[in-house]
Amino acid sequence: MSIYINDDIAHFDWQAALPLLSEQRREQCLRFKHELGRKTCAAAYLLLCETLRKEYGISEPPVFEYGEHGKPTIVGHPDIHFNLSHCREAAICVVSDKPVGVDIETIRPYKESLARYVMNDDELQRINGSALEFTKLWTQKEAVVKLTGQGITTDLKSVLTCFAGELQTVVTDHYVYSLTKPILL
Repeated sequence: MSIYINDDIAHFDWQAALPLLSEQRREQCLRFKHELGRKTCAAAYLLLCETLRKEYGISEPPVFEYGEHGKPTIVGHPDIHFNLSHCREAAICVVSDKPVGVDIETIRPYKESLARYVMNDDELQRINGSALEFTKLWTQKEAVVKLTGQGITTDLKSVLTCFAGELQTVVTDHYVYSLTKPILL
């Protein structure tokens, strides 16, 4: 499993990156209203391009096809599994020969109403008003639903209690990311 992160989004030149993107990804990036969304969308994709070039010798920009709930796969390369995520401070790409999921989030002020909506009672006790604990659990839940391809179509309160795989969570000064370790199918 390979993990690539770009956490210098402030200096990322998304306009210079546009010609490096597939037409499909360029259109997706340009749909973002704000420059930050365009930057992080392009940065995450370029991390995937870098990984594919370095580890698989694939130099053409990947084109995606999407599963029932929106999980992308690379056209012509069903054996390469990946997941992308981005937040205000960073973009992340995880690539593996087994299905993976990743989520990265900025540590933001705690909102109890949101926590009560997506966390179960045990998780709420663990959080105890902490923005960091909330963000850790949130990224874990997102990584799991991105792994399975379900997205946020499932009951988020039970996501972690029903997950039998392994999770890794990393905390920095500005963001948290969680990823699922590759699972055997």
